[in-house]
Amino acid sequence: MHTKSLYAAIDLGSNSFRLEIGQMDAGQLRRVEYIKETVRQGSGLDAERNLSEDAMVRGWECLARFAERIAGFKPSQVRAVATQTLREARNRDVFLVKAKRILGFPIEVIAGREEARLIYLGVSHLLPQSDERRLVVDIGGRSTEMILGQHESASTLESYRVGSVGWSMKYFPDGLWTPSAFKAAEIGAKAVLDEAQILFNHPHWDKCYGSSGTVGAVSDVLTAAGWPEGKVTRDGLAWLKERLLKAQKPDNLRIDGVKEDRKPVIGGGLAVLQAVFDLLQIDEMHAAQGALRHGALYDLIDREGLHDVRSSMVDWLAQRFGTDKLQAERVSRTAQHLLQTLIPHASDVSTGERKRYLQKLYWACQLHEIGLRISHSDYHKHGAYILDNTDLQGFTLDELHRLSQLVLGHRGKLRKLETELEDTRFVQQLMALRLAVIVCHARRDPDLSGLSLVCDLPKRTAQLSMDSDWAELWPQSAHLLREESAAWLKTEWTFQVNMS
Repeated sequence: MHTKSLYAAIDLGSNSFRLEIGQMDAGQLRRVEYIKETVRQGSGLDAERNLSEDAMVRGWECLARFAERIAGFKPSQVRAVATQTLREARNRDVFLVKAKRILGFPIEVIAGREEARLIYLGVSHLLPQSDERRLVVDIGGRSTEMILGQHESASTLESYRVGSVGWSMKYFPDGLWTPSAFKAAEIGAKAVLDEAQILFNHPHWDKCYGSSGTVGAVSDVLTAAGWPEGKVTRDGLAWLKERLLKAQKPDNLRIDGVKEDRKPVIGGGLAVLQAVFDLLQIDEMHAAQGALRHGALYDLIDREGLHDVRSSMVDWLAQRFGTDKLQAERVSRTAQHLLQTLIPHASDVSTGERKRYLQKLYWACQLHEIGLRISHSDYHKHGAYILDNTDLQGFTLDELHRLSQLVLGHRGKLRKLETELEDTRFVQQLMALRLAVIVCHARRDPDLSGLSLVCDLPKRTAQLSMDSDWAELWPQSAHLLREESAAWLKTEWTFQVNMS
């Protein structure tokens, strides 16, 4: 099949890796292919939160098979997201560097609330239109997400570090299901989820849905046993728990609807689900068809259109910290103009890549002064801290960190960015931002007519030619630009200012 109209989402979960390929048809996303592989990467985290070699190999081998299936797709057609295990893993970069090379596409490690947003987006798109207020619960391998929303908009999003793999390892380490182990697991889950009683209690929602993972597995078991299809009830949970206690361990469990790969983690998942039912006073939960991977697909499609939630969140954050909108726009226009001169159209940068570089520079420009509410002298440091420690919907952890480093580096010394300066595209974005801030220092539209900027990437050199008449007309800007060349002396890059 021709790949032009196809989109692919890959969910690197703690228990399973999943590949969903869809095609837009009459405004609806139609499934073309779905592949799920049990990788159980979450069980490969040791006490120091390092992924074992075996766990990484299992992930790489799975991604190699996925890569074969999506060969020929463009970057704009693929989104791969990683969740709690890779959020936690201290050596995640070791895994990700090779994983990205194998897959052939970027892999985004997303924050818990971003995971929750995508889950709700996937669930809501595959539910009938309704005015009902919804609670969506997703119990994954190492985290549980809860979301309140209506229609396709989520209002409250949270992620908790409790899941089927983690809880099975912690409370059923020998694989034995006992009454005391279940009691301890449920109490432990309630302790982690305690805050949810306030945020997600019954007055806030009309109907409850469970997405993917544990809820889907429990629903399948109950349906196979004759319970109402697609529903999980308190009585059903009690019946399933009794069956597990009678079996005592996964190898002895003989029950329709439970897949072999689910047996080792169903005990931990059931304990967490029971805790959720008790804390939130849920009587029945409906199994939803949508999941994280569907949300990633819809979000990918939205980004290609006119709606990118990231832009909305940048506007929200800038407004929250009371930035000067006119100055932000002024710096944005100038920086984007300068970046386009630094990345000539004849270069090896594709149109899509150029658009993404310009967009991310625009966001950095919009947010470069958010720290002014905290401190005037060190506002760039405070702005970077805010971006590194906030959850902005739509952004990955890496994207937020890159924005934070652009904000941190838009003024002052450059030695603090030693690692980032090894990335030539980052340097071009940063240079454009720093120069834009300089020429816009008077908070008025700058005169760029007497300036010319070129960049030689192989030589790591940039040259700014300044007309002498321009320098005489704008002496303060000319002085600041000449000083900027000194700021780059202690880096591997050279920034020269020539008078013509």
